[in-house]
Amino acid sequence: MSEPQFLTTTVSTKGQVILPKAIRTLLGWRAGTRVVVENTRDGVLLKPLPVFDETRPEQVFGSLGYRGAPRSVEDMDAAVLAEAKRRHAGN
Repeated sequence: MSEPQFLTTTVSTKGQVILPKAIRTLLGWRAGTRVVVENTRDGVLLKPLPVFDETRPEQVFGSLGYRGAPRSVEDMDAAVLAEAKRRHAGN
C-alpha cells in the first residue's frame, strides 16, 4: 500500500467503523488497539494511544531499589547483550 488507495467502509447504527484489513495490517493494529479519535479540518484522524504514559526521568529516578556497588555502562551493556542472546537462543 505505498500509493494512496481509497478503501470504503460503513458506519454502523452504533457508530462503529471497521477498518479494512489492509490498513490494520499496514499499521500493525490488532484487536484491542486503543486509538485517539481527532476531528480535523480534513476529516477524522485516528492515532494509536501509547502503551505507556509519557514520563520524564525525574518521575522514575530511584524507583527501582538496587543495593550494591554502582554498575558501569560497560557492565550494563554486557548484561543487555547477554540477555538478548539468551532470548534469541530460545527462538
